[in-house]
Amino acid sequence: MSAQAEFYSARAAEARADADAAKLDNVRDRCLRAAAAWEAMAARAHRSDSMRANQAAEKALHVLADG
Repeated sequence: MSAQAEFYSARAAEARADADAAKLDNVRDRCLRAAAAWEAMAARAHRSDSMRANQAAEKALHVLADG
């Protein structure tokens, strides 16, 4: 996992912890929405990392096949 995805996952965990500690419903809801947004960003970053790794592997295969 990239540093960016790890950062997003950590922020999501913090937002979930804040939601658990919240005494007011609106604060809890806000924290849960924030956690969902951070988790979505982490998932996107993870997908980007995977696609980048696949592209690098394909490029390496083409280089080996051509050389």
